[in-house]
Amino acid sequence: MTLSFSEFILNNEIIGFFDKPLTLKSGRLSHFYVNWRKSTNDAWMLDQLTDYLVTFMREKNLACETLYGVPEGATKTAVIAALKLARQSPNFAQGSHVIAMGRAKPKPHGDPADRFFIGQPRGATFVLEDTVTTGLSLFQCLDQLLEAGVDVRGVICLTDRCERRDDGLTVPEYLQKKYGSHISYHPMSRAPELLRLAVRQRQPPHALVEALATELGLPLDHLV
Repeated sequence: MTLSFSEFILNNEIIGFFDKPLTLKSGRLSHFYVNWRKSTNDAWMLDQLTDYLVTFMREKNLACETLYGVPEGATKTAVIAALKLARQSPNFAQGSHVIAMGRAKPKPHGDPADRFFIGQPRGATFVLEDTVTTGLSLFQCLDQLLEAGVDVRGVICLTDRCERRDDGLTVPEYLQKKYGSHISYHPMSRAPELLRLAVRQRQPPHALVEALATELGLPLDHLV
């Protein structure tokens, strides 16, 4: 790969600015967005993205039997990356790996393996989220997996917005408080660093840069 992951994000406008703040899925107002939908809807971009993800996992030695995407935003990315990881395994054969998917809404009845999953995670499992803000969807997913007896070892996110929750904790702080240190946290990119690069590349109005710094609780010189 010739481009860094940050360059991939910037060049494909996965991160960008709002002149007027918009309400995010989390309910918070923000002057910037991180939207991975464009890259997961395009086959070429999804191929590139999953190459970055597989490389990241190899470099960080994040060995797992199952890669599981938080429904539904991270599902496609996790499925394609899981297939690539399986094919790179020396023991890749029929029955050697599972491609797991979660249901956005559980079936009203039946075995948990069918109620919550289309392909239940097996063995050591890493959970993939696309964008983490307060972690609401992520923690709901983790609770469901643990309730089903899945051996969750860690969380990977494509981009961490690095915001504090209403309880004052960051997402990795709350993760450790809620589940302990056995579930690790691995962001592939962080919003403050991405925004600094985006501001320098796109030169938005100074008032918008000030609003971004205030929103993230950063000194202005971090972004300019």
